[in-house]
Amino acid sequence: MAQVPVQTIHRDPQLFYWILLPITAVMILTGVLRHYATVLMASAPKRLDQKTTREQRALLHGINVRGNFHTLAKPSFDVRRDALTTAYESGAYLKSPENRGQAPPNPLSDPSSMEGMMGMMKNQMAMIIPNTLIMSWINAFFSGYVIMKLPFPLTIKFKSMLQAGVATKDMDPRWMSSISWYFLCIFGLQSVFNFLLGSDNAASQMAQQMGGMAPNAGQMFGPGVDPDKQFLAEAENLAVIEHYSVLDGVEQRLLEGIKV
Repeated sequence: MAQVPVQTIHRDPQLFYWILLPITAVMILTGVLRHYATVLMASAPKRLDQKTTREQRALLHGINVRGNFHTLAKPSFDVRRDALTTAYESGAYLKSPENRGQAPPNPLSDPSSMEGMMGMMKNQMAMIIPNTLIMSWINAFFSGYVIMKLPFPLTIKFKSMLQAGVATKDMDPRWMSSISWYFLCIFGLQSVFNFLLGSDNAASQMAQQMGGMAPNAGQMFGPGVDPDKQFLAEAENLAVIEHYSVLDGVEQRLLEGIKV
């Protein structure tokens, strides 16, 4: 059986120094500058009052009980579920019980919500503007270059992702264009940013937002959200749980494990 010939492309070795390294260095420097720009533009966190803190912590308590019910014995879980369900349905943890049943206020009329929206807009602009400039720079100077070949085989489905800007049908999918290297750096430099800036850095968080991996726990109590509906939904989630415990029959399992 005839073997498929290995595809060889003769490239200038200087492409590594004049395209690959500059793009990587610019992406790292841009991520560092974006992190410090985000830190400088970030406003000081607003101190929450006691009722708001209680409302948020009460809902998180129910979520934690629902997520870890298997570590509780059935009597302990039943007591917690009954207490939380009753409190959620009665509105005992609401910050403003008198507004129960009313539509949530317009976030555009709330100064605190406007501050949060402005902060989100600043973060988005700090991500969009540098990426747009770098993309224009790469298209102007490095468009159409094939800069490297990956050392492992890939299927044809990766061709459109790794060979952006190179209009060839017969090229091996392992070859990578300069524009594809730029996109790979966006999502692949998170470990570098964690090493340089720490785990809680703005550069990695923005890369996660672009990849759709950003945690949405902060949106739980965002502007325009009705906390009463969240409490009622959590009460329903707790009510339908079919309890089981990892401690069920633990004595028998222990004896069977040490039985000679």
